[in-house]
Amino acid sequence: MWVEVAYALPERQWLIRLESDQPLTVRQAIEQSNILVEFTEIDLEQNRVGIFSQLAGLDDVLRQGDRVEIYRSLIADPKAMRRQRAAEKAAAKKAAKLAG
Repeated sequence: MWVEVAYALPERQWLIRLESDQPLTVRQAIEQSNILVEFTEIDLEQNRVGIFSQLAGLDDVLRQGDRVEIYRSLIADPKAMRRQRAAEKAAAKKAAKLAG
């Protein structure tokens, strides 16, 4: 069977293809890819992982052709950022209405 392990930084993405005679778990695929050696900031106890954009556990067994994705920690909460932008837009609209 073959699977892929993916990790992305803002400026570059890594996609490592693995082949195995035995079924692999998510953890085993990540470890066998050697990505943890290259990127020491990855902590499997902290970073979330997924299979094709669906959150997965480290002990989940992979199927032929699965892509394991290692997610980076978010700098800012996307929902909070959207709320902030909406509030700023509403405030600007209100200010323009009062001035005009």
